[in-house]
Amino acid sequence: MIPIGDKIFLSTNKKPLVVWFLIGINIALFLWEVKLEFGGELASFVNNWGLIPQQITTAFSSAIAGNPAAWLIVFWRLLSILSGMFIHGSYSQIVGNLIFLWVFGNTLEKIIGSGRFLLFYLFCGFLTGIVQVFAEPGLTVPLIGANGAIASVLGAYIYKFPKVKIDSILPLVILYIPVELPAFFYAFWWFVQQLFYGIGSLNIPGGVNPMGTGYLAHGVGLLIGVVWMVIMKL
Repeated sequence: MIPIGDKIFLSTNKKPLVVWFLIGINIALFLWEVKLEFGGELASFVNNWGLIPQQITTAFSSAIAGNPAAWLIVFWRLLSILSGMFIHGSYSQIVGNLIFLWVFGNTLEKIIGSGRFLLFYLFCGFLTGIVQVFAEPGLTVPLIGANGAIASVLGAYIYKFPKVKIDSILPLVILYIPVELPAFFYAFWWFVQQLFYGIGSLNIPGGVNPMGTGYLAHGVGLLIGVVWMVIMKL
């Protein structure tokens, strides 16, 4: 199922500049990843900038044990939660995430404002990464992709517009059937879609995003998005 737009008509003429920016930077970085793949340098890039929970928990344990220098490592590895949000491991993952960002983020940004939307996107993505670390603290394989932030965007959208119909396309081999689906359907479909994000994977030795507790924990982003909207009274 592919969402393509909603039926919300807003009085504002504001452009979703942050959504455009996020889509642009994600595409640019993915093209860079493809270049690195051809040069055999992609694994090093992903391991340096992707979220590896075990590196965070090890550094944190060392810092708590009395090693002041380890706090710098903790800070650096926490930044990898943000950088990992902009790296994707497959064509299907980046296409799926950016379609959701365009359809659901577009309207949401216009409603809450560009600055607030950018803060929302980064904060929710970061918080989801923290949840992933707690869910699987010993994981040594990188977790990458904007999945958690996108889940938060979807959760916030559904909270704000629970009864809105989403224009969608049902692909059947060579046929594409237009359908209308309630927004909350995509809370379920988001989880289903994760199963297909391995299609068109880049060649990353050692792999990324193992389908385990840590990876699926970014689904908490749906709830985080809702909580944000409640707290901010949006």
